[in-house]
Amino acid sequence: MSETTPDDLDRIAQSAADASPVWAATAPRERATALVAAADALMDAKSELVATAMQETGLTEARLAGELKRTAVQLRLFADVVIEGSYLDVRIDDADSEFALGVRPDLRRFRIPVGPVLNFAASNFPFAFSVAGGDTASALAAGCPVIVKAHSGHPKLSVQTGSVVAAALEAAGAPAGTLQLITGRASGVEMLGDRRIRAGSFTGSISAGRLLADIAAARPAPIPFYGELGSVNPVFVTEAALSERPDEIADEFVISVSGSAGQLCTKPGFLFVPAGHGLRDVLAARAAAASEHRLLYPGIAAGYRDRRDTILGTSGVVPIAVGSLRLDDDGQGWATPTLVSVSVDDLLAQRERLLDEAFGPLSILVEYEREDELAQVADQLFEGNLTGTVHTASGEDTAAIRSLVEWITQHAGRVLFGGWPTGVAVTPAMQHGGPWPATTNDTSTSVGTAAINRFLRAVSYQGAPQELLPQPLRDDNPWQVPQRRSTSGQSRHWGSQAATHATH
Repeated sequence: MSETTPDDLDRIAQSAADASPVWAATAPRERATALVAAADALMDAKSELVATAMQETGLTEARLAGELKRTAVQLRLFADVVIEGSYLDVRIDDADSEFALGVRPDLRRFRIPVGPVLNFAASNFPFAFSVAGGDTASALAAGCPVIVKAHSGHPKLSVQTGSVVAAALEAAGAPAGTLQLITGRASGVEMLGDRRIRAGSFTGSISAGRLLADIAAARPAPIPFYGELGSVNPVFVTEAALSERPDEIADEFVISVSGSAGQLCTKPGFLFVPAGHGLRDVLAARAAAASEHRLLYPGIAAGYRDRRDTILGTSGVVPIAVGSLRLDDDGQGWATPTLVSVSVDDLLAQRERLLDEAFGPLSILVEYEREDELAQVADQLFEGNLTGTVHTASGEDTAAIRSLVEWITQHAGRVLFGGWPTGVAVTPAMQHGGPWPATTNDTSTSVGTAAINRFLRAVSYQGAPQELLPQPLRDDNPWQVPQRRSTSGQSRHWGSQAATHATH
């Protein structure tokens, strides 16, 4: 993939800057119509897009077709978010001469687009976290033009997808420059430092994400940078849960680890099971039955090889299923699942070798002795994660479980009960984020309708005449968005609800 030239970078950045005020001022239904048009265009181009994606990534047709559908659904979901309008968080305080703290002027607050966004596409989701993925969809919905730094792992697909979506947006009325593509690592770094870029998003490794986050923070005018980096997603199984459904847990665990060759940010990297669990034979059999799967590109294969060799060569690690890794002359890799086990004590002793994410079909069983120490052990081992999972028996409720759930709540963005973290629902209540190093900013999500909040900032207008107010803040409310109004005289009653509750 050739590098975008400096002249082209400047042209692209200026085009995004020129499009920014036009796209931000686009009425909700017009913006939503453009998002739906992009979704429709993607699905119309399904055959050629999926074929290119299969060739470049090695992912299966079924996986890619489902991911393309998810990408279209994301765009349609955000179209509805734009029309509904509550994401603007409109607040109106009427002028009040009897305000509790003195005269209050008319104040009106809402959220506006931050401006052009630079999105670094991910390798492992060539549709859903790439050119037209969730970061792009949420930024476009917010009213921000998007420049996508294409991933080198699927260059032809990136160009195809960008062409399809940009054409659909512009045909539906979006200004030229609403969605653009750049290529090359140096180009991405250069664009991140451009004064016309107002926010960045990224999905990838901890090292690359930290580098980019530092660049964004070190700019003369720092910008927000939303990076999704590394996660090992620990899963904890109680003794009662294992007794209740051992085969189900074993089957679903191997499926979760091996799906898409384990190249998922939500893959369960550690499974905590009671010592004497008895799962060794069934896990070995399930892993042996898994088909060989191609890894995304040679860089992923090399990284997986190194992590797998390190883990298999660590003292205290006992292989359950050694799996395989086959490399061709070009460095492309094909793998089957590798599962190993280790005691809690050995994991603590070998943390420097074992705790890093293994991006591929590998997971570590951790054999524990006491459930009431799980939260304490987890606190010694793990930083932030995207997810944490607890498997309990029906009706099981103990102090140890509650302590573990509280620990996960403080260290992850999603707490699962009885499920598996792979598979992230695109829905309003989803939280896909977590404390460092899972993300660079744990107050946001990259999946679900709340993802739009990353690309907005708040502005208040004081004493503005109606004709000069933005449309969402006007009394006639031409955009028909929800408005939360604080009327004159309300401050005299502040605290009364608490006082009423106290008397009852």
